[in-house]
Order: sequence, then C-alpha cells, then structure tokens
Amino acid sequence: MSADAPVWIDEVFEDRVRYGLRGQILWEETSSFQKITIVDTEHYGRGLLLDDCWMTAERCEVCYHEYLVHPPLTTAASITRVLVIGGGDGGTVREVLRYAEVEQVDLVEIDGRVVELSQQYLGAIGTAWADPRLNVKIGDGIAFVQTALDASYDVILVDGSDPAGPAAGLFNREFYENCRRVLKPGGVFASQAESPDSFLSVHLEMIETLSAVFAEAKPYYGWVPMYPSGWWSWLYASDALGQFQKPQSDRLAAIEPQVEIYNRDIHQAAFAQPNFVRRGLAARQG
Repeated sequence: MSADAPVWIDEVFEDRVRYGLRGQILWEETSSFQKITIVDTEHYGRGLLLDDCWMTAERCEVCYHEYLVHPPLTTAASITRVLVIGGGDGGTVREVLRYAEVEQVDLVEIDGRVVELSQQYLGAIGTAWADPRLNVKIGDGIAFVQTALDASYDVILVDGSDPAGPAAGLFNREFYENCRRVLKPGGVFASQAESPDSFLSVHLEMIETLSAVFAEAKPYYGWVPMYPSGWWSWLYASDALGQFQKPQSDRLAAIEPQVEIYNRDIHQAAFAQPNFVRRGLAARQG
C-alpha cells in the first residue's frame, strides 16, 4: 500500500446497503465501456471494481472462480477447447488451465483496459497469462458467439458482471441459443447467476430462460463475501441430462490438490436448491 491514509471503498446496493473495504485506490479511470478502479484493501488484498461494483480481490477470488470453473470442467464430456467470455482479471482462465486435458482456451473480453490493468496490478490473480494454450481476444463476446462455428467448443464459461452496461447482452435468450449451437455434444455452458438473495428476480429469470434453451439447467450455490449479501450462484446448462451430478474421478483427483475449496462433496452440495427458489420458479411457471 502507499503511504496515503486508507479510505472506505464502498459498493452501494440499491441506495440502502453498502459493501465496503478499507484500503487505497491504486488506479482509477473510465474506459470506453466502464469505470475501472484498482484498489489495495487491508482485508482482501488488491482488487478490482467495475462501475463501483466489486468484481474480485486477491484473498476472496477463489470463492468465485473455483465455483464457476470446476463443476463444468469436471463433468463435461470433453474439455479440449474452452471459451471464456469476460474474465479479464485472469482468474477464470487460471483455473481452466489447471487441467492438462485443455488444449485451447479463448478468452474474449470486451474491455482491453481491464486485461491490461489486471496484468499490471493483479498478477496474483492472473497467473496464467503466459500459458501458450491461452488466446486473448479483445472484443464483444456476444458477437464472437454469433459468428462462431457450430459445435466448436466443449465448455463455455461466462464470467460477466451484473446485467447492465457492457454485460447486459450476456443475459438474454438469443445469446444462450448461440452458445448452445456452439457447444459440442456433451458440452457445458456455465455462467455466474447473481445472488438469490439480492437479485432473486434476475436469478429466477436466468434459470427459466436457460431451461427453455438447454435440456437441463441447474443453479448451484456458494459464497463470495465481497458481493451483495455474500451468497452467490452460478448456472450449469447442458443437453446431457444428469451430467452435472457426475464429476469424473480422474479430473477430481487431479484438481483437488491444486485448489482451495472445490472437491466432490462441495460439488454435490452446491446443487442443493433452496425452497424459496423452487417456489419462485413454480410461481413463474403458473
């Protein structure tokens, strides 16, 4: 940290709740797409905010990245080619590249400044930028999927921010349908799916929409302490029924010694669905 006196760095949620950490602002700018803030916090280390919303921090990020990556990567029929949309901090591709089976990862990030600043300031999170299997493409992930070849990826991971600004189009049916087309048989689509506490309507809508596109869409749950409510979710979607329940033993054996949270028990428990989510989905279906 610099010698400057620390300040409280807050995310304001709906003008009635604040999620704050104390630290210093290392860099702040407005790119062509959003406000980018790099901070050094006393509790979680260096971190990133986009449009004043917490995205990641060094000592908190595994709670998010391990949940996004490992349920789909341990269960997909193949994991040779992986597409990551968003994820400019580098944490998601780091987790993907732990798998020796992965031969190619395409990271499509709309805001090149997020990548550049993350490489400069958040090196403890993005430790795999130099991996030769990684291709970084600066551009619109929605447009990328629209023009991608049919059945060209084994896994698609959407590591986007909330459904506003440049990430808004990552939450609609047309995008999901294009992702399904691009997936190979036995492929998996996974995305962050907001907090079932703070963003319940968005969470339910995502489940409903993905369930209409894929043969099966299952939410799964964990915690990200720096996000609104601390309770977070992700969505797993595939045309391979029941695949989400079957992590492959060889992949589990290879990945568990490398990670902080994910294991077989965590995998199974994460897919337990709260009653209020079940009731909310039933109410939406009439």
